[in-house]
Amino acid sequence: MPPPLPWPGGARAAASFTFDLDAESGLLWESSAVAARASVITHQSYGPLVGLPRLLDLLERHRVRSTFFVPGWTAERYPGAVRDVVAAGHEVGHHGYLHEQPSALTAEQEATALDRGLEALEAVAGVRPVGYRAPMWDASWRTASLLAERGFLYDSSLMDADTPYELAVPAGDGDDDGQPTSSSIVEVPIHWALDDWERYAYLPDLVGSGLIEAPAVARAVWEAELDGLRDAGGCWVLTCHPFLSGRPGRAMELGRLIERVVGMDDVWLAPLEDVARHVRSLGLPPRTLTPPQV
Repeated sequence: MPPPLPWPGGARAAASFTFDLDAESGLLWESSAVAARASVITHQSYGPLVGLPRLLDLLERHRVRSTFFVPGWTAERYPGAVRDVVAAGHEVGHHGYLHEQPSALTAEQEATALDRGLEALEAVAGVRPVGYRAPMWDASWRTASLLAERGFLYDSSLMDADTPYELAVPAGDGDDDGQPTSSSIVEVPIHWALDDWERYAYLPDLVGSGLIEAPAVARAVWEAELDGLRDAGGCWVLTCHPFLSGRPGRAMELGRLIERVVGMDDVWLAPLEDVARHVRSLGLPPRTLTPPQV
């Protein structure tokens, strides 16, 4: 077991509330035919239209800064929503263009999705993200190198650790400004138990079994992971979607969870950019990940 990382202020562990603002993009990349289904589309558009304002109010009430991962297509369709995120002081991260699954793309297609997403977020919100999360939580083995080539600080897509680490990438020739690319990016791990999609997502013929968890059950699962990672000195990263956790009863339960985390004086609560910059300051030796040979 690797030793626990030193956290700011002598904290025992770190935590971050993150949100994936997919809207309709989360379904349209897999099947453009979904666009004809008004009920399905409005289920997704609830996120930027209603869920996001509710969650922004919740975060402001508890004075919590978060990270919102936004597909470029979503930013173009809902520019006001993304600008509201920025105006509220939250970090905007990259989440593809049309929520494309990186492992299902060619190298050229993955690079194009990254570049289109960057262009859209810069045009709409005036930000160039330093963080990335793979759509579908399904990074390819080349994703880290593509991120480093574009000057990203961190990724939050992999699942092989309790704490962030430096992920080694092959050295590149340089970024768009001719500056040498980093030999590593910071990886901030996630995992499926800390995702509201697994608790709440259901769309007939598309997603889920029809079993939708009660918000109290979802909170109990997330709190169990919080307690475990707190004991291990790890980094707890919760991922929620505004079209799911922005519903009133779920947002209410999420608020109770936020209140508990805020009250933990031995847990450092921060957006992922702050977590990644802290990890980068530690000078950790990069880890190399190797695909299995089959």
